[in-house]
Amino acid sequence: MSRRTQADRTGETTTGLLDAAAALFGRDGYAATSIDEIARVAGVTKGAVYHHFEGKPGLFRAVFVRQEQLLADALAGAAADAPDAWAAVRAGCRAFLRASLDPVVRQVIVLDGPAVLGWETVRDLEREHTLAMMRRGIAAAADAGLVRPGDPETRTHLLLGALCEAALLIARSPDPAATLATVDTEVETLLDGYAT
Repeated sequence: MSRRTQADRTGETTTGLLDAAAALFGRDGYAATSIDEIARVAGVTKGAVYHHFEGKPGLFRAVFVRQEQLLADALAGAAADAPDAWAAVRAGCRAFLRASLDPVVRQVIVLDGPAVLGWETVRDLEREHTLAMMRRGIAAAADAGLVRPGDPETRTHLLLGALCEAALLIARSPDPAATLATVDTEVETLLDGYAT
């Protein structure tokens, strides 16, 4: 029988805190979520939260980063079976918009992230995850001659900006699913403009 190491226990506590915090931030938002409630849901003491994270802002940042990683994984998964690089970008964009229906993505990434972390920090974190993935996809489509000539870096930023605004429309809508359908159509029209 194997013995659990300190690293195992630390990893389990950290994962439990991230899971509890994500669920609560997603349900109630950053402002309405307390460290006490996160600790209670995670089954740890309040002191354990402060031991593993630099308070509520540090825990929120960790949740945000994890959600960015999960979002990037979802985009990659959606693009994996696409027949070409531009179809992969389109599939990734659709996956990004669908992810906006997830309460944790909607609240943590779209609504609270910029307010809690600041726009520059959010952009830095996006550069490591969703922006990097989108940049690679657009560059691959350009290299394959599947999009009109232009600057891939500028297109990456413009497209991510459009997707973030679309996600904001979905997040603030009284009927997110209906808004997703409308937004999805408009994003496809935008993407058609780049295609050869």
